[in-house]
This record gives sequence, structure tokens and C-alpha cells, in this order.
Amino acid sequence: MKIAVIAANGKAGRLIVEEAVNRGLDVTAVVRKENATVAQKAIVKDLFDLSSEDLKDFDVVISAFGAWGDNLPQTKQSSEHLAEILSGTPTRLLIIGGAGSLYVNKEHTMTLQDTPDFPEEFKPVAAAAAEALAALRKHDDVNWTYISPAADFQAQGERTGDYIVAGEEFTTNDKGESRISYADYAIAMVDEATSEHPHIKQRISFLGK
Repeated sequence: MKIAVIAANGKAGRLIVEEAVNRGLDVTAVVRKENATVAQKAIVKDLFDLSSEDLKDFDVVISAFGAWGDNLPQTKQSSEHLAEILSGTPTRLLIIGGAGSLYVNKEHTMTLQDTPDFPEEFKPVAAAAAEALAALRKHDDVNWTYISPAADFQAQGERTGDYIVAGEEFTTNDKGESRISYADYAIAMVDEATSEHPHIKQRISFLGK
């Protein structure tokens, strides 16, 4: 299996690359600058400069791209660009999403970011991620999967190897927690990338046990 990891030099991207390489997969890091991952292959190119030709040979493309501050509109723009250049191809597109768009009721009329206790400082990031998901849902000719992490997405959290796959609704573990480490998320992401029963055109979520 040939996998490309976009924004591979980032914290999440590096762990996903490492996990995939350790499993013997053919991994290419897509980076803007020098490759700092364990991948032996690299495409040094800005995400927005990537073309269909760049990605045509991959079975799976994983986007670990993240935007902050004034660049938040790029969250949606990046997903749309990748969807457009993978349109009509068999290549899967897996995108690291946000937790704010997870539903908190069975009617799917309220999301986590709409709740009173949702931190004000994270609302712009959550809104941008929700817009990216909404845009992806319109691409019926792309094999996309949008994967929300738990609410507490821990960059320095430990690798346990255990995680829960949930769906569109905000979910907690047996301890009432919604958390997952980047390391366990990387395991779950590569599991999804190599799954015989992939979640095509679906939003799913990962959380720690």
C-alpha cells in the first residue's frame, strides 16, 4: 500500500508517518521544507500546489494539515483542494478533523461547539473544521473519511495502543472522558487507512479507552 502523509513534519504527521513506516507500508512524506520524518520518500511542495499528477499513484492520502489564527480559512480550502484533485479517482482521502463538530444529541441538531461550556478561544478553530467537513460532504466522487479526535487531543499523551472508534456523536469512554493521545490517534489513523472495511464518505471519531 502506498500512502502519502501531507503536513508530515507536524506533530501528528510525524507520528502517522512513523506508525505507517513501522508497519512496512510504502510511505511518502509531503512537506513544504526538508523532510524531517522517518519516511524514505518525500514530495517537497506546498499543499496548495499539489496536483492530481502528484497524488495519482497513492492508495491513500492522509492530511495532517492544520491552520491557526489568520490562516484558519485554509482549513476548508485545504480539504476542498485535496478533494478536487482526487475527484473521480480510487485514492482514499483521510483528513484529521476537529471535535467541535461532533453532535451532542441524537437528532444531530446541536454540536459540541454549540454547548455553553465549549471554550470560547477554540470556537474559531472548531468552526473552521466544521466548514471543512461540510464542504467534504458535498464531494460524492471522492473517497473521503473525516476523522474527529476526542475533545482532549493530547500531543504529549502516552501511546497505549487502545482506542475506540465512534461515529458522528460526541462519545466518552467508561471513565466519562473524551481524550486521545496523538500517538494512539496515529495508530487508529493507520488502522483506518489499511482497513478492509473503510468508512468511505463518512465522518468518524477516535477516542482513548
